[in-house]
Amino acid sequence: MDLSNKSILICDDSILARKNLKDAISEYASGATYYDAVNGEQAVEQFKKYHPDMVFLDIVMPLKDGIAATKEIIAADPDATIIIVSSVGTQMQLKKAIEAGAKDFIQKPISQPQVDRLIEVHLGGK
Repeated sequence: MDLSNKSILICDDSILARKNLKDAISEYASGATYYDAVNGEQAVEQFKKYHPDMVFLDIVMPLKDGIAATKEIIAADPDATIIIVSSVGTQMQLKKAIEAGAKDFIQKPISQPQVDRLIEVHLGGK
């Protein structure tokens, strides 16, 4: 799939998690522009600056968690496509993130089929 006209913000406090997600997206689709953030505060700033087509947000992060960042991003753009990246044991937080406006989620450790589905569903039809 060609994503040359799309941009994706990946926010996780782990550089390895950001790299793994970017690699998985690139495995399925090429050409996207990527932005990185290491916490929810940076994610909100990057979103407002670049208005990416899709945002991947970790839930548990320093300074501002994924739920708070989701609320702020949705306040700035109610149509934002936010995908929550959650670990096992964060089901209650995941529910709060979906209620805050996240469109979907992916479970860590991420799998290629999960990433492929999210890209197809949320960027394939746009």
